[in-house]
Amino acid sequence: MKMTVAVDGPAAAGKGTLSKALAAHFGFAHLDTGLLYRAVGAGVLAGGDPIKVAQTLEPAALDNPALRTQAVAEAASQIAVIAEVRQALVDFQRDFAARDGGAVLDGRDIGTVICPDATVKLFVTASAETRAERRYLELVNAGQTADRAAILQEVRARDDRDANRATAPLRPADDAVTLDTSDLTADQARARAIAIISERMPQG
Repeated sequence: MKMTVAVDGPAAAGKGTLSKALAAHFGFAHLDTGLLYRAVGAGVLAGGDPIKVAQTLEPAALDNPALRTQAVAEAASQIAVIAEVRQALVDFQRDFAARDGGAVLDGRDIGTVICPDATVKLFVTASAETRAERRYLELVNAGQTADRAAILQEVRARDDRDANRATAPLRPADDAVTLDTSDLTADQARARAIAIISERMPQG
């Protein structure tokens, strides 16, 4: 069975956690496409050229624990506005989405650019304040120092960059179902998403 679930949304909306849970529930493969950009961002921080890093990216680079740091996240957001970087990563994502057995991809332009024909499209969002608090707790729980006010400012700046970039701006696909997780637990968001996907699964 070929079934693609596209999960888009801004940073720290919960789309990564949700996507992993959905993939596990349905037995689909999962790709956090944001890690592709983080991997390129890490390569740039190490002195690489963003376009060359993107064009030569290996799957093993996605296993680097350092990709979860705030510095890499900021670098990823900045290189994501480069059209040549985005194009270099498109084929990787589309090949993954086309695999047999079903796939869940989460990112910012899956339903609009990467997989416009996805079987199900979800747009997962939450208020900037909620997302900043989640990011703060994530960093603190990982043993990193964090500043709430600075993180909120970074979240808002990233939202502005993502929404206003010339190439593949962050927005819901016209046929996406919006899921606001501001007041939902991870389990509640998961249950709603499972119900949406189950309704659209091929029968027979």
